[in-house]
Amino acid sequence: MQHRRAWALTAASAVLLGTVGAVLAARASGPADPVSAPASSASPVRVVVPGRPGESAGVTDSDHVQAPAASTYNRADVTYAQMMIAHHAQALQMADLVPDRAANQGVKNIAGRITAAQGPEISVLRTWLADRGEPESDPAHDHATMPGMQSEAALTDLAAARGADFDRRFVAMMTEHHRGAETMVGDLLRTGSEERLAKMAKETAIEQVVEIQRMTELGVS
Repeated sequence: MQHRRAWALTAASAVLLGTVGAVLAARASGPADPVSAPASSASPVRVVVPGRPGESAGVTDSDHVQAPAASTYNRADVTYAQMMIAHHAQALQMADLVPDRAANQGVKNIAGRITAAQGPEISVLRTWLADRGEPESDPAHDHATMPGMQSEAALTDLAAARGADFDRRFVAMMTEHHRGAETMVGDLLRTGSEERLAKMAKETAIEQVVEIQRMTELGVS
């Protein structure tokens, strides 16, 4: 078991390390189309400002305090967040089919982990977009062409399957779906500009790699 976990973590690291060179090269030339996050509209409040060594603290209005540089993001960041919401939503749709159809307990366990992880991730991505005044979706996006997305026909066949046939279809489809998410993360790390979103995306990629390994170990394909 320890050997398998070590393998999974090594694989996860490989997925991320494979993009590091491209990320550094892209960011060295500057992010494309940077957009500043909206500033807070709250009214100034009285705040305590620490003094220099040996000096007393002072009190001033918050709008007189120099704030850290605003977070910047670009269109690639926004597109990733919007499309990953739809991508995760399809994973949840497949996971929701598992309790009444799967025969393999391992498949049920993996579906539970997917629901527990990707539901909250969708909420975080929605909040990220809302905080920046960006819409949750873009009508111009063709979600069916996203890497790893499953066709409506495949989803219909999955919903109609039961037992071992369902387990086999689910593992094959979810593995392809997870690999698509890894591709989307790689694209973001090459073209996005916000560090917070990049960190979230790396965590998503690690989750996908580990779950692919767990599905492989089930031996239901």
